[in-house]
Amino acid sequence: MSQLPERTDVVVIGGGVIGTSIACQLAEAGVGTVLLERGALGSGTSGTTAGVVRTYFPGKPLISSLAVRSLAAYHAFTERTGIDLGLKRIGLLVLFTDEQQVQEFRRTQAAQQAAGVDVELVAPAEAARLNPLVDERTILAAAWSPEAYACDPAAIVRGYATAAQQAGAILRTETAVTGIDPDGQVHTPAGSIRADTVVCAAGPWAGTVAAMADVRIPVTTYPVEMLLTDTPGSAPRNALPMTMHPSSLRIRSWGDRILVGMGRPAPDETRQAWLQRVSHHVGTTFPALAGNELESGWSGDLDVSPDGMAFIGRDGTRPFLYAAGFSGQGLCQAPAAGEIIRDLVLDKKSWIDTTGLSTARCLSGAAETG
Repeated sequence: MSQLPERTDVVVIGGGVIGTSIACQLAEAGVGTVLLERGALGSGTSGTTAGVVRTYFPGKPLISSLAVRSLAAYHAFTERTGIDLGLKRIGLLVLFTDEQQVQEFRRTQAAQQAAGVDVELVAPAEAARLNPLVDERTILAAAWSPEAYACDPAAIVRGYATAAQQAGAILRTETAVTGIDPDGQVHTPAGSIRADTVVCAAGPWAGTVAAMADVRIPVTTYPVEMLLTDTPGSAPRNALPMTMHPSSLRIRSWGDRILVGMGRPAPDETRQAWLQRVSHHVGTTFPALAGNELESGWSGDLDVSPDGMAFIGRDGTRPFLYAAGFSGQGLCQAPAAGEIIRDLVLDKKSWIDTTGLSTARCLSGAAETG
């Protein structure tokens, strides 16, 4: 294992899509950057999700604004570098099954549009046209957002990692962080490195890494498993949109099959009982899939915040920054998160008010005890 340099401006901990985006944008801004990853690049949360980049996040216009900026950055990145990130537009359909969900959409639509999101309310018949597997009798309406893309998360990580190295960043894989001293000394089995600033982008391990620096990031790990099932003969040849149900069930085309997600078994639930529960929701919402066998695709852990919104900011007592708690939405926010962290390192005014992204929102008052 090659020796680490003695010091650097910034150490980024975590080599997923968030960490590599941060490393790339710091290095391209002329900041000396070393990225440390405990395994292989993209081996954590980045490879766990359904592989969709979208701009519409119901009830979270702040996150939507980050996603809108991130999607534009992905397109610009491909144009600038020639690196294909594997983006293929499929659209996003969010199903509503009760009137309260419909009213909530109407209440927040203006804020979503102000954030740059293209989204509209559609009738059940239109939802079924957009995704012919939907049983329009089971829904009241749906939100349709065309700006959602199937993507290759590994390609995005590779793209940012390559650009970061070309800009001068040093990337070290198989290099776990074992300690962080108050003076910015970061310890690993390959040696120690002193950094003016430490950035935690460690996904499900963010809380553990932050604790080494005596910083609290209130993230927990949420296990997920993605399932695969056969596409019915009646399905259209074009890719189905990413389709989300209030039960947390979501499906989309995956090559010639269909990808199904709905978390993983609850602590007191057997895997068989969970599969039966998923199968029931699939068959009710998408009758053409009723009775289909659900096969294991892949599984992993997400880094989840208490309110499902990311934490991006700096600790108030030391040069320690964080970008974690993306709750399965990191692919959609990585470029914007990298910009925010870069601007914090450079002490530059950000393009957005980041107050609502700080851990302070979940570490004070009732939120801390809840």
